[in-house]
Amino acid sequence: MGRPPHDRPRRRHGRAAGFDRVLRGGFRIAPLASLHLLPPVTPSKIVCVGRNYREHAAELGNEVPKEPLLFLKPTSALLAPGGEIVLPALSQRVDYEGELAIVIGRRCRNLGPDEDVRPYIRGYTIVNDVTARDIQKSDGQWTRGKGWDTFCPVGPIVSSEIDPLGGESVVVTTRLDGEVRQSGSTADLIFPIDHLLRYITSFMTLEPGDLIPTGTPSGVGPMASGSRVEVEITGLGVLTNTVTAE
Repeated sequence: MGRPPHDRPRRRHGRAAGFDRVLRGGFRIAPLASLHLLPPVTPSKIVCVGRNYREHAAELGNEVPKEPLLFLKPTSALLAPGGEIVLPALSQRVDYEGELAIVIGRRCRNLGPDEDVRPYIRGYTIVNDVTARDIQKSDGQWTRGKGWDTFCPVGPIVSSEIDPLGGESVVVTTRLDGEVRQSGSTADLIFPIDHLLRYITSFMTLEPGDLIPTGTPSGVGPMASGSRVEVEITGLGVLTNTVTAE
């Protein structure tokens, strides 16, 4: 017997089966390069981790923290892939910081020491934790230095296809104008992902969509107007942004 009509494979004819085919709901399939992407997350908060790689702490003359060093970025800092990072006129040095970021999938609070954190993770994405380094140092706290509009490029996708919790070595690579400036593995995180989630949820409720950049490897440095910065993580693609002066 043949297959029922609804089980038969649909024939595909040239472009009608590809980019120009209209799907149910009125959506089209189109080449990624032709699309204007938005940030792939809409977090209620962005909880960042500072100095989570030993070599990065050392390169800025800082001690390795004894517990996770946390700070918040405002959601107004979010920037889409392909968007322009705006250098504030008040700062003389604005740095790139490529990072792997966790995207929360389920509300969580007080995760236990033996509790599996995986069910609370929607997936992972890429973040560039842009930092006005001179403002960060002069202020003595990090809200202004980390919080300018456009200072949190994120994307291009959220994916659960990588598994840094399972021992997979996830490499973060940052290129400035095509030259590799950062290359670090999440295997070298001082505080691993499960520890970070338990620590954060010990005092804060995490909501679906919340974004947790996990820290940047060594090699941070300044950007200039006209620069192109790319942060790449295997399995997550490349987050690309250009830089412009205010």
